[in-house]
Amino acid sequence: MSRRHRAEKREILPDARYGDLVLSKLVNAIMYDGNKSKSEKIVYGAMDIIRFKGKVPSDEALVEYVKEALNKVKPQLEVKSRRVGGATYQVPMEVKPERAQALAIRWIIEKARGRSENTMTERLGGELMDAHNETGGAIKKRDDTHKMAEANRAFAHFRW
Repeated sequence: MSRRHRAEKREILPDARYGDLVLSKLVNAIMYDGNKSKSEKIVYGAMDIIRFKGKVPSDEALVEYVKEALNKVKPQLEVKSRRVGGATYQVPMEVKPERAQALAIRWIIEKARGRSENTMTERLGGELMDAHNETGGAIKKRDDTHKMAEANRAFAHFRW
């Protein structure tokens, strides 16, 4: 990590079909080995599955559906390790909005990859629908993170 100055944020372009930055981040996070067209097929296929199973009428409603699912997975608190006087404490901290979004996307993809459906498209669609309905692995991950932060609330005074 550089001590001179902060790393500059890269500007990402909106996705091709819906013109949305959040979906573009989702596509980029799914991507392996620079294979963007394949990751776009996965994300757009998952959105088509959501459209048919979730009975979402329009493109705008579909994008909002995915954003709501991501917002429900975003954590408000997390724990960070702080070393104080030779002991390491798990200190609860608030999560910045950019990091919360990145964690939500990462958790949804991670849990989708662990699901038992046949294709990644079906897995991602199922995980996004579960997240929207506040069930599924990504929601459990968020709840576990909140529980850990709540359990370590006694060490909140070590925050700086």
